[in-house]
Amino acid sequence: MFVVATAGHVDHGKSTLVRALTGMEPDRQEEERRRGLTIDLGYAWTRLGEDDLVFVDVPGHERFIATMLAGVGPAPAVMFVVAADQGWRRQSSEHLAAIDALGLENGVLVVTRSDLAEPGPAIEEGCSRISASSLGHVEAVAVSGRTGAGLDALRGSLTRLVRRLPAARTDGPLRLWVDRSFVIRGAGTVITGTLGAGRIAVGDELSLAGQGGRRHVRGLHCLNVAQHTVTAVSRVAVNLRGVTSEEVGRGDALLTPDSWQLTDRLDVRRIRPVPGRAADPARPEAELATHLVAHLGTAAVPARVRRLDADMLRLTLDRTLPVERGDRLILRDPGRRAIAAGAIVVDVAPPELRRRGAAAARARELRRAIDDEITLSRTRLTRAGALPLAELDKSTTAALLDEGARLVGDSLVDADRWASWKDTLTAAIATHARDEPLDPRLSLDAGRHLLGAPDRLVVAALAADAGLIVDSGWILQAGVTLDDRTEGGLAQLEHRLDGSPFAAPERPDLDA
Repeated sequence: MFVVATAGHVDHGKSTLVRALTGMEPDRQEEERRRGLTIDLGYAWTRLGEDDLVFVDVPGHERFIATMLAGVGPAPAVMFVVAADQGWRRQSSEHLAAIDALGLENGVLVVTRSDLAEPGPAIEEGCSRISASSLGHVEAVAVSGRTGAGLDALRGSLTRLVRRLPAARTDGPLRLWVDRSFVIRGAGTVITGTLGAGRIAVGDELSLAGQGGRRHVRGLHCLNVAQHTVTAVSRVAVNLRGVTSEEVGRGDALLTPDSWQLTDRLDVRRIRPVPGRAADPARPEAELATHLVAHLGTAAVPARVRRLDADMLRLTLDRTLPVERGDRLILRDPGRRAIAAGAIVVDVAPPELRRRGAAAARARELRRAIDDEITLSRTRLTRAGALPLAELDKSTTAALLDEGARLVGDSLVDADRWASWKDTLTAAIATHARDEPLDPRLSLDAGRHLLGAPDRLVVAALAADAGLIVDSGWILQAGVTLDDRTEGGLAQLEHRLDGSPFAAPERPDLDA
């Protein structure tokens, strides 16, 4: 499954486009359908080739920017919408600034209402502005949600988009940001969210961030179908036992117990987003307000900002959040109704600043850590399990190889993840050989999906390292033989077919 969020100015046809692609109504509320205005997050899905594609439809009106950020925050990709008859507008810039602050790198530009105006100018301006953001150069497609023109081309573009998305991490601690909660009679409280990493299963014991005790997963649904286990990336609905709807809502997080740092104090590195609205002459772009709202996942939390230097900031949040180093967050100025900056979390447990000059000293300390590219790359490699060589410079790659990382094709694989993947693959092959003695093989693609490995080449190298045999895209245990009874039966069947090659064996012959 793949998850893509929409983005773009109000009334540019985001919901109409989702409706045309999926045949589903993303606007859930009667007021939304009556006014023709998306107010809350909407969800719809469709089949794209062999995969399910889920859209998180966000509101475009400036009054609902916090809701928009809750939809885009956990999503790995975006479908940016601009209307041909209106072109680039104010909320187009606002949404692009948010996307850039989050560091999203995968998206597609869709110019709607191509039946009402020539789409060329909107495509040209949209591509120019988007190319300056973290999305970089994107495919652009002109469509009409009313006539259906261009929808097939858009489906092709979306297929290419999701194929570029990196494989999600399916192991490790869970953090599911809640974007909706409700009650189903007879079932209890249900929460929904975008599972960006990890897996969740019925019977799991999980915790709610900032709340004591543990909660049992009573049931799981994915695209309205009951599931026992759901892995990333997925839209998931979780039925929790022992939780009331008043206890959980948007901005909360469902966690693996004792696996996350809950903190209300962060040191972050500021990321200046692409320009949104026109600059406020009373507040230069370099200046940040001392009170902003921090958006992380689906959470929106007031934050007090203390500048350590030009780009290093100390954030003090109004409540604790589950945070890890490397998380991206957005700082929004509610007074200006604008995205002030993006930020990357550098330290989730920073020391207090008590002495004169402590802020400047802390900034220098943080910069030394950030400038150590090997340390940062090591952290990324540990979290992801594997990284493309294109994302690492030669000196960093050499240092990580010296520390035990594995180089396979165009990927660098973490040493601990390599050992974990190898054990998992070995156990999976043994289990499959026991359960299916007549066909004890596992395909390389099945192994890749099982592990979350970047490609088949890595799986083949893992298999070889584990002493397994790789032959024509299949993996099997070395020295696997059939039992004597089966070997004898096959020998008799082979002898019979040698004499009468067109006499197909009957069921009793095979049972014998």
